[in-house]
Amino acid sequence: MANATEQWSSKLGFIYATAGSAIGLGAIWKFPYIAGQSGGGAFFLVFLLLTLFLGVPLLIGEYILGRHSGKDAILTYKTLAPRSTFQVTGWLGVVCCFLILSFYSVIGGWSLLYLGSSVSGQLSNLPLNESQDYFGRLIANPGLALGAQLFFILLTALVVAKGVQKGIEQVSKWMIPSLLVLLVILAAYSLTLDGAAEGIQYLLAPDFSAVDGETILFALGQSFFALSVGVSVMVTFSSYASKQQNLPASAMTLAIMNVLVALLAGLVIFPGVFTFGFQPDEGPALIFAVLPAIFEQIAFGQILLIAFFVLFLFAALSTAFSLLEIIVAAFVRGNQDKRKQASWIFGFLIFLVGIPSTLSYGVLDDFFIGDRSFFDTVDYLTSNVLMPLGALLICLFIPRKINKDILMQEFQSGSNAGKKLFVLWYTLVKYVVPFAIVIVFIDQLFGLNLITFIFE
Repeated sequence: MANATEQWSSKLGFIYATAGSAIGLGAIWKFPYIAGQSGGGAFFLVFLLLTLFLGVPLLIGEYILGRHSGKDAILTYKTLAPRSTFQVTGWLGVVCCFLILSFYSVIGGWSLLYLGSSVSGQLSNLPLNESQDYFGRLIANPGLALGAQLFFILLTALVVAKGVQKGIEQVSKWMIPSLLVLLVILAAYSLTLDGAAEGIQYLLAPDFSAVDGETILFALGQSFFALSVGVSVMVTFSSYASKQQNLPASAMTLAIMNVLVALLAGLVIFPGVFTFGFQPDEGPALIFAVLPAIFEQIAFGQILLIAFFVLFLFAALSTAFSLLEIIVAAFVRGNQDKRKQASWIFGFLIFLVGIPSTLSYGVLDDFFIGDRSFFDTVDYLTSNVLMPLGALLICLFIPRKINKDILMQEFQSGSNAGKKLFVLWYTLVKYVVPFAIVIVFIDQLFGLNLITFIFE
């Protein structure tokens, strides 16, 4: 079992904490702009299908590994398969979390800057055509951008240093419901805008001509990123779960919440995009450019804008907590006396590694790796290469290294799931998920355009 001092206080606490990990900027910031760049409704449909048939089975698998081992991401594979090459899976997850947080903290810093701008009133009465320029000027200032990134990392380390129950769980319990309520309010208002119909059509009406191998790869990466799977985050989180936790139900609840938040985020953003003449493929700046324009048209808009960026910051922090927790847990290894020191040390190292990503929109804006900035390169490497690769290794590990009876026992522990449901999950994890990941990788690596051919 996991260290007795490090367990979730309740079943609901586990769901809130994992939801806090998954429902962060992946759904609110990343989904709208990736969807905008990848075909809108077609991307959303592919994302939904991949989440249900690949993401959820993998999520349950990570839950089972963590709860059964009671160990962190690295020790889980070492304990369950001694002297196996699969031990690299845990290390891959920890390294990937480190890299993700290095660029993720940049976005967290942006959220801090925009929160400050909204509180000071600098976003009020901002001409529509200047909202993008304002964003560009703000993040291009190296002092502001680096200072905000560092402060974001400090907040993250502060909470993780407090531990699982007193830190991560307590913050997630009130933050996630608040975020959902505000998103519903904003989506309801956005649907009254002139461009609402066009925005809804773009988000929900699939155009399969826009679907190609890259769309599938981005949707796969977004699905894994949004559920925090493929990097053993959920292995570590479920190591703190009790045997009474219903793992299949918890995974499905998390997936539904995640898709709902992504949908709400899209309904908040895209009506405003078409109402105010923005392009849906604006990229990472999309939410920062569009939202101030939307709030400017609303009664009490400045107050709501402040509230949104407060919750946007909390959403960023919730995912950051989980990413840093996986790194810290792997090195603390149950010795909670080392937690505070490890939290601050790794937080500082992550900040240093993230500096080039922060400066990608300023001092290093002319530095490219291929056709991508340093920020985009790290994002692409983690979301579209390392996370799917980690997911593939986990799917290969589960049926080959864990006894099937043990898997079924963990699957059914705390739930009334029948054998047929277990067989379906086992089949998906053993055959369908790895096959799908390999096909997407091969399609992209060799440019075979197999996926494009399927949808034509």
